[in-house]
Amino acid sequence: MSAFKARPPVGIDPTGVSEEGGVVYELIRDDIISGRLEANSRLVVAELSERHRSPANAVREALQLLRSQGFVLLVHNKSARVRPIDQELVRDVYEIGVLIEPSMVRWFVDMATAGDIAQLEDIQGQIEANNFDDPILHSELDTQFHTLMYDRHYNHLAAELWWKHRELLRALARRYSYTLSRRAQVIRDHRDLIRMVKEGDAASAATLISAHVEGAGRHVLEQMRAASSARAS
Repeated sequence: MSAFKARPPVGIDPTGVSEEGGVVYELIRDDIISGRLEANSRLVVAELSERHRSPANAVREALQLLRSQGFVLLVHNKSARVRPIDQELVRDVYEIGVLIEPSMVRWFVDMATAGDIAQLEDIQGQIEANNFDDPILHSELDTQFHTLMYDRHYNHLAAELWWKHRELLRALARRYSYTLSRRAQVIRDHRDLIRMVKEGDAASAATLISAHVEGAGRHVLEQMRAASSARAS
């Protein structure tokens, strides 16, 4: 498994925490995503500090970051609990992406260089070479593909919101496998998007990215519903 890790857009600090806080953040987030920490579970700093053998300050940093990304709720600014990641939250997150990403892609198409296009083609080549065999590597490469388009966007607030929601959705998606039809659609969308960037067709690229983001969100929702039905039966 590759150690490759995608980075956020330029100028976006994804954590704002210390190195120790970042490590604890990853551990707690993985526990939430995997279900080891169930929805509405109380998050006690002392218990988490002991569990992860980390200073209390690092745990507090991690919880604040998880709160900002939508994984944790603070009740009356005191008690922290795991936020239920339900279908309504996923719907809201991907619908925001459908609203903001077309505008960001339009901007990218209008300023994309030959070097940008070459990088997109290189990343896409790696995605297709991996062929979804390593799901973590695919997630990182796919994120890098999209990040490249928003990397230099002038609106850092939009880029930060995109990154926050992207991280939540792709973290949740790790619970599930891509269907064969979704795999084919991702590859097709990426190839078409590169072609549209080359042609300078900003309008078509914006329409495509809207459908692409909606498709990703709906795929996660379908997987969540299927899992819920399986548990109920």
